[in-house]
Amino acid sequence: MLAAYFDQFNVIRLITVEAFLGDWLITFTNSSMMMVLAVTVVWLLLRGDRLIPSRWQSVMELIHSNMRSVVQDNLGQKGQKYFPFILSLFLFLAMLNILGLFPYVFTPTAHLVMTFGLSLSIIIAVTISGFVSFKLNFLSILMPGGVPLVLAPVLVLIETLSYMIRAISLGVRLAANISAGHLLFAIISSFAFSMMVNGLMVLSLLTVLILVFITLLEIMVAVIQAYVFCLLTTIYLGDTIALH
Repeated sequence: MLAAYFDQFNVIRLITVEAFLGDWLITFTNSSMMMVLAVTVVWLLLRGDRLIPSRWQSVMELIHSNMRSVVQDNLGQKGQKYFPFILSLFLFLAMLNILGLFPYVFTPTAHLVMTFGLSLSIIIAVTISGFVSFKLNFLSILMPGGVPLVLAPVLVLIETLSYMIRAISLGVRLAANISAGHLLFAIISSFAFSMMVNGLMVLSLLTVLILVFITLLEIMVAVIQAYVFCLLTTIYLGDTIALH
Protein backbone atom coordinates (compact mmCIF):
# COMPACT_ATOMS: atom_id res chain seq x y z
CA MET A 1 0.00 0.00 0.00
CA LEU A 2 2.80 2.41 0.91
CA ALA A 3 4.55 1.73 -2.41
CA ALA A 4 1.39 2.73 -4.28
CA TYR A 5 1.50 6.18 -2.69
CA PHE A 6 5.00 6.77 -4.09
CA ASP A 7 4.20 5.62 -7.64
CA GLN A 8 3.35 9.21 -8.55
CA PHE A 9 6.98 10.20 -7.85
CA ASN A 10 8.57 7.64 -10.19
CA VAL A 11 10.64 9.02 -13.05
CA ILE A 12 9.76 7.12 -16.23
CA ARG A 13 11.84 7.03 -19.40
CA LEU A 14 9.77 7.99 -22.42
CA ILE A 15 12.42 8.31 -25.14
CA THR A 16 16.03 7.12 -24.99
CA VAL A 17 18.54 7.97 -27.71
CA GLU A 18 22.11 6.65 -27.73
CA ALA A 19 24.68 9.37 -28.32
CA PHE A 20 27.12 9.14 -31.20
CA LEU A 21 30.21 9.53 -29.03
CA GLY A 22 30.92 7.18 -26.14
CA ASP A 23 28.27 5.42 -24.11
CA TRP A 24 26.15 8.45 -23.33
CA LEU A 25 22.37 8.11 -23.39
CA ILE A 26 20.05 11.05 -23.98
CA THR A 27 16.83 10.33 -22.11
CA PHE A 28 13.53 12.22 -22.30
CA THR A 29 11.52 11.43 -19.14
CA ASN A 30 8.11 12.34 -17.79
CA SER A 31 9.87 15.01 -15.75
CA SER A 32 11.33 16.53 -18.93
CA MET A 33 7.93 16.36 -20.59
CA MET A 34 6.27 18.30 -17.75
CA MET A 35 8.96 20.98 -17.86
CA VAL A 36 8.49 21.43 -21.59
CA LEU A 37 4.72 21.55 -21.11
CA ALA A 38 5.04 24.16 -18.35
CA VAL A 39 7.26 26.39 -20.52
CA THR A 40 4.83 26.03 -23.44
CA VAL A 41 1.79 26.95 -21.33
CA VAL A 42 3.56 29.99 -19.86
CA TRP A 43 4.64 31.08 -23.34
CA LEU A 44 1.05 30.85 -24.58
CA LEU A 45 -0.26 32.83 -21.61
CA LEU A 46 2.32 35.58 -22.14
CA ARG A 47 1.25 36.17 -25.74
CA GLY A 48 -1.64 38.46 -24.81
CA ASP A 49 -1.22 41.95 -26.34
CA ARG A 50 -4.76 43.35 -26.39
CA LEU A 51 -5.38 46.98 -25.47
CA ILE A 52 -8.38 45.80 -23.44
CA PRO A 53 -6.89 42.75 -21.72
CA SER A 54 -8.64 39.42 -21.56
CA ARG A 55 -9.08 37.58 -18.27
CA TRP A 56 -5.81 35.63 -18.61
CA GLN A 57 -3.93 38.70 -19.81
CA SER A 58 -5.13 40.61 -16.72
CA VAL A 59 -3.84 37.81 -14.48
CA MET A 60 -0.45 37.82 -16.21
CA GLU A 61 -0.22 41.61 -15.96
CA LEU A 62 -1.00 41.38 -12.25
CA ILE A 63 1.75 38.77 -11.77
CA HIS A 64 4.13 40.94 -13.81
CA SER A 65 3.38 43.96 -11.60
CA ASN A 66 3.74 42.04 -8.32
CA MET A 67 7.04 40.40 -9.25
CA ARG A 68 8.44 43.74 -10.42
CA SER A 69 7.52 45.17 -7.02
CA VAL A 70 9.32 42.28 -5.29
CA VAL A 71 12.49 43.02 -7.27
CA GLN A 72 12.18 46.77 -6.71
CA ASP A 73 11.64 46.45 -2.95
CA ASN A 74 14.58 44.08 -2.41
CA LEU A 75 17.11 45.10 -5.07
CA GLY A 76 16.19 48.66 -5.99
CA GLN A 77 16.39 50.15 -9.45
CA LYS A 78 19.84 48.68 -10.03
CA GLY A 79 18.47 45.18 -9.52
CA GLN A 80 15.83 45.47 -12.23
CA LYS A 81 18.24 43.63 -14.53
CA TYR A 82 17.25 40.49 -12.62
CA PHE A 83 13.52 41.02 -13.13
CA PRO A 84 13.16 38.86 -16.30
CA PHE A 85 14.87 35.97 -14.50
CA ILE A 86 12.72 36.27 -11.35
CA LEU A 87 9.49 36.54 -13.36
CA SER A 88 10.39 33.55 -15.54
CA LEU A 89 11.41 31.52 -12.48
CA PHE A 90 8.12 32.25 -10.70
CA LEU A 91 5.95 31.40 -13.71
CA PHE A 92 7.92 28.20 -14.35
CA LEU A 93 7.69 26.93 -10.77
CA ALA A 94 4.08 28.01 -10.26
CA MET A 95 2.99 26.32 -13.48
CA LEU A 96 4.82 23.09 -12.58
CA ASN A 97 3.20 23.09 -9.13
CA ILE A 98 -0.30 23.74 -10.48
CA LEU A 99 -0.05 21.22 -13.33
CA GLY A 100 1.08 18.65 -10.77
CA LEU A 101 -2.31 18.88 -9.05
CA PHE A 102 -4.01 17.14 -11.97
CA PRO A 103 -4.54 13.37 -11.58
CA TYR A 104 -1.82 11.07 -12.97
CA VAL A 105 0.46 14.03 -13.68
CA PHE A 106 4.12 13.93 -12.65
CA THR A 107 5.37 16.90 -10.60
CA PRO A 108 9.10 17.68 -11.06
CA THR A 109 9.11 20.13 -8.13
CA ALA A 110 8.26 17.25 -5.76
CA HIS A 111 11.70 15.77 -6.48
CA LEU A 112 14.59 17.00 -4.35
CA VAL A 113 17.06 16.38 -7.19
CA MET A 114 15.29 18.93 -9.38
CA THR A 115 14.70 21.60 -6.72
CA PHE A 116 18.16 21.21 -5.16
CA GLY A 117 19.78 21.38 -8.59
CA LEU A 118 17.88 24.59 -9.28
CA SER A 119 18.72 26.16 -5.92
CA LEU A 120 22.39 25.11 -6.13
CA SER A 121 22.63 26.65 -9.60
CA ILE A 122 21.21 29.91 -8.25
CA ILE A 123 23.67 30.06 -5.33
CA ILE A 124 26.61 29.30 -7.66
CA ALA A 125 25.43 32.05 -10.03
CA VAL A 126 25.08 34.50 -7.12
CA THR A 127 28.61 33.66 -5.94
CA ILE A 128 30.16 34.07 -9.40
CA SER A 129 28.26 37.32 -9.99
CA GLY A 130 29.36 38.59 -6.57
CA PHE A 131 33.04 37.97 -7.34
CA VAL A 132 32.64 39.59 -10.77
CA SER A 133 31.08 42.69 -9.18
CA PHE A 134 33.21 43.07 -6.04
CA LYS A 135 36.25 40.86 -6.68
CA LEU A 136 37.71 39.58 -3.38
CA ASN A 137 35.70 42.14 -1.40
CA PHE A 138 32.74 39.81 -1.89
CA LEU A 139 34.20 37.63 0.88
CA SER A 140 33.34 40.38 3.35
CA ILE A 141 29.78 38.97 3.54
CA LEU A 142 31.30 36.15 5.59
CA MET A 143 32.58 38.57 8.23
CA PRO A 144 30.05 40.85 10.01
CA GLY A 145 31.31 44.35 10.71
CA GLY A 146 32.36 45.47 14.18
CA VAL A 147 33.17 41.96 15.39
CA PRO A 148 36.22 41.42 17.66
CA LEU A 149 39.15 39.88 15.82
CA VAL A 150 39.27 36.99 18.30
CA LEU A 151 35.82 35.80 17.19
CA ALA A 152 36.57 36.20 13.49
CA PRO A 153 37.53 32.54 12.72
CA VAL A 154 34.40 31.18 14.41
CA LEU A 155 32.09 33.71 12.77
CA VAL A 156 33.62 33.17 9.33
CA LEU A 157 33.03 29.42 9.70
CA ILE A 158 29.42 29.97 10.81
CA GLU A 159 28.71 32.46 8.01
CA THR A 160 30.28 30.14 5.43
CA LEU A 161 28.10 27.23 6.55
CA SER A 162 25.06 29.52 6.57
CA TYR A 163 25.84 30.64 3.03
CA MET A 164 26.22 27.05 1.81
CA ILE A 165 23.02 25.91 3.56
CA ARG A 166 21.07 28.42 1.48
CA ALA A 167 21.17 26.00 -1.46
CA ILE A 168 19.88 23.13 0.68
CA SER A 169 17.11 25.05 2.45
CA LEU A 170 15.89 26.71 -0.74
CA GLY A 171 15.47 23.43 -2.58
CA VAL A 172 14.28 21.28 0.33
CA ARG A 173 11.54 23.74 1.31
CA LEU A 174 9.93 23.61 -2.13
CA ALA A 175 10.22 19.84 -2.61
CA ALA A 176 9.00 19.02 0.90
CA ASN A 177 5.88 21.18 0.69
CA ILE A 178 4.87 19.94 -2.76
CA SER A 179 5.51 16.24 -2.04
CA ALA A 180 3.66 16.45 1.31
CA GLY A 181 0.57 17.77 -0.44
CA HIS A 182 0.65 15.00 -3.03
CA LEU A 183 1.03 12.30 -0.39
CA LEU A 184 -1.91 13.75 1.52
CA PHE A 185 -3.99 13.63 -1.67
CA ALA A 186 -3.07 9.99 -2.27
CA ILE A 187 -3.82 8.88 1.29
CA ILE A 188 -7.19 10.60 1.59
CA SER A 189 -8.21 9.46 -1.90
CA SER A 190 -7.50 5.85 -0.93
CA PHE A 191 -9.65 6.28 2.18
CA ALA A 192 -12.52 7.65 0.08
CA PHE A 193 -12.25 4.77 -2.39
CA SER A 194 -12.17 2.17 0.41
CA MET A 195 -15.30 3.68 1.98
CA MET A 196 -17.17 3.62 -1.34
CA VAL A 197 -16.20 -0.02 -1.91
CA ASN A 198 -17.44 -0.96 1.58
CA GLY A 199 -20.75 0.86 1.09
CA LEU A 200 -20.02 3.78 3.44
CA MET A 201 -21.34 6.40 1.01
CA VAL A 202 -21.94 9.13 3.59
CA LEU A 203 -18.40 8.97 4.90
CA SER A 204 -17.00 8.76 1.38
CA LEU A 205 -18.89 11.93 0.38
CA LEU A 206 -17.48 13.68 3.45
CA THR A 207 -13.98 12.60 2.40
CA VAL A 208 -14.60 13.94 -1.11
CA LEU A 209 -15.58 17.32 0.36
CA ILE A 210 -12.35 17.28 2.35
CA LEU A 211 -10.45 16.57 -0.88
CA VAL A 212 -12.10 19.58 -2.56
CA PHE A 213 -10.99 21.79 0.33
CA ILE A 214 -7.46 20.36 0.21
CA THR A 215 -7.35 20.95 -3.55
CA LEU A 216 -8.09 24.64 -3.07
CA LEU A 217 -5.50 24.76 -0.31
CA GLU A 218 -2.88 23.05 -2.48
CA ILE A 219 -3.47 25.53 -5.32
CA MET A 220 -2.71 28.30 -2.86
CA VAL A 221 0.35 26.43 -1.55
CA ALA A 222 1.59 25.87 -5.13
CA VAL A 223 1.58 29.61 -5.84
CA ILE A 224 2.92 30.61 -2.41
CA GLN A 225 5.85 28.18 -2.57
CA ALA A 226 6.84 29.47 -6.01
CA TYR A 227 6.59 33.02 -4.65
CA VAL A 228 8.70 32.21 -1.56
CA PHE A 229 11.35 30.52 -3.72
CA CYS A 230 11.59 33.62 -5.93
CA LEU A 231 11.51 36.01 -2.97
CA LEU A 232 14.45 34.24 -1.31
CA THR A 233 16.28 34.14 -4.64
CA THR A 234 15.78 37.90 -4.95
CA ILE A 235 17.14 38.43 -1.43
CA TYR A 236 20.19 36.30 -2.21
CA LEU A 237 20.78 38.28 -5.41
CA GLY A 238 21.02 41.36 -3.21
CA ASP A 239 24.59 40.29 -2.37
CA THR A 240 25.54 40.98 -5.99
CA ILE A 241 24.16 44.54 -5.80
CA ALA A 242 25.49 45.75 -2.46
CA LEU A 243 27.62 44.11 0.22
CA HIS A 244 26.09 43.97 3.70
